[in-house]
Amino acid sequence: MRICLSVVLAALVALVAATDGMAADNTPPEGFVALFNGKDLSGWKGLVGNPKTRAAMSPEELAEAQKKADEEVRKHWKVVDGVIVFDGKGNSLCTVKDYGDFELFVDWKIKPAGDSGIYLRGSPQVQIWDPANHPEGSGGLYNNQKHPSKPLVRADNPIGEWNTFRIKMVGEKVTVSLNGTLVVDDVVMENYWERDKPIYPTGQIELQNHGNTLYFKNIYIREL
Repeated sequence: MRICLSVVLAALVALVAATDGMAADNTPPEGFVALFNGKDLSGWKGLVGNPKTRAAMSPEELAEAQKKADEEVRKHWKVVDGVIVFDGKGNSLCTVKDYGDFELFVDWKIKPAGDSGIYLRGSPQVQIWDPANHPEGSGGLYNNQKHPSKPLVRADNPIGEWNTFRIKMVGEKVTVSLNGTLVVDDVVMENYWERDKPIYPTGQIELQNHGNTLYFKNIYIREL
């Protein structure tokens, strides 16, 4: 009887979770692909230079630099209980694959005075930081000079809690929602590396190192 009751209770819990739309961490929604598998850093690599300097390297130079970067990045970026954790040292973590137009989900968490960002096509950045130090909040295109760089509103959760970005990039324009609130509305992302050129048509996605502990999970992408 006890066994039957346990089975019924387990089924009810599963049913409630399904009804509420809950999904296990690092399980992509329909139409999306998980960039992080919740177990290891497969599909990720270390940072080598920037788009401009990488383009100037020979294939042999790039391969050698990438090998060293991969060795270094795995000293500081680890997977702990289904979460990517950065210890605050070393360089950014980058996707092996380049992307053009896409829709991206990223869950992130920082500590007090934390600072980071999501690089799109290898370029900075959708900003992450502590609103105590930056009252405008996270989500803005921080490195823009001609087009809006600040978020429309502050939508950050309290420090230490998880936040969710939904980022859409089509052509040179970016839209960002933070925790379900629109913070960037179809804004041109400028080319930080070469100000006289538009943003690159393709490039890697990067989780930015900024000298502090960072946490990421539930990273999903849908190419458009």
